[in-house]
Amino acid sequence: MSPRVLLASCAELPESDGDDTPLPAVLAEVGIKAEWMPWDAIREPANLVVLRSTWDYPLRRDEFLTWCDSIPALSNSADLVRWNTDKAYMADLAATGLPVVPTRLLPPGAELEPYDTEIALKPAVGAGSQGAGRFLPEERERAVAHVAALHAQGRTVVLQPYQPAVDQEGETALVFFGGRYSHGFVKGPMLPRGEVEMSTLFVDERLKPVIPDAARRVLAEDALDAACGVHGIERSELLYARVDVLTGTEGAPVLLELELAEPSLGFRQADPGALLRFASAVRAELARR
Repeated sequence: MSPRVLLASCAELPESDGDDTPLPAVLAEVGIKAEWMPWDAIREPANLVVLRSTWDYPLRRDEFLTWCDSIPALSNSADLVRWNTDKAYMADLAATGLPVVPTRLLPPGAELEPYDTEIALKPAVGAGSQGAGRFLPEERERAVAHVAALHAQGRTVVLQPYQPAVDQEGETALVFFGGRYSHGFVKGPMLPRGEVEMSTLFVDERLKPVIPDAARRVLAEDALDAACGVHGIERSELLYARVDVLTGTEGAPVLLELELAEPSLGFRQADPGALLRFASAVRAELARR
């Protein structure tokens, strides 16, 4: 009997944003029956549940994590999802010595102190750059209002110095399946000055394929190893991972985010073999379990 895989989405995007739409057909080619289903509608057993476009979770995180805990065959695991869906994980990675964008957390009630360089503000629990914005020092009043709006929702705010190189270079996303590198793509600047999107599931991205340079590949590999070390697991236990890096103010790559929960994987920017590599990783995950 063919193994059954459920690709978890959300009601607003029942078959992802289009990037992952081919997955059931590709998995069927290798003998796996797969179908899309909103995460909060998944009650029946499956051989594997793969988190994909579950992008309505930020305002339902407790409910989402309770659901994750109830799914025994979840990829990535519920423990990783709990850790990775709160950007406080950046402090854990920084503590390993990994070069990361400097990150401070402002919990509800904390004040935004005066700052003398451009900053980025975003919710600690969020997806797709929703609720993120950039602010110059002379825009502190607007920045304070943005922090207050997020705090009013009970959300902790992430404060990072804006990395100006992203305006020319964008962010480089490196995608791994089963702990092995698959492909890369570049995301254009995500935070236009003066705009903060609060109402949609994700911000439209400008993407293009790229072959990452050696320094970015090394940093991405180190980030995976650091995360696996924190959790005491092997890289092969990560069905998927996306590592977002950019050029820091010192001119070297730094980690912006490590996405282990529900990242967009950029299949439309990858070579045709990327879908096949994902299918093989799913088969390996089924065999591991």
